[in-house]
Amino acid sequence: MRKVLGFILVWIGVGMLLTFFLRSTLLTVLLIILFLVIGYRLFCS
Repeated sequence: MRKVLGFILVWIGVGMLLTFFLRSTLLTVLLIILFLVIGYRLFCS
């Protein structure tokens, strides 16, 4: 469980870093939606 939580926190940090460099709000929202859908599909299948 600790490894999974650590893995999640690392990728949250990577996502925050990406949004820091991406100034376009539309692109950021599209990436968030894309990653949520992919994560849902991977988690539920």
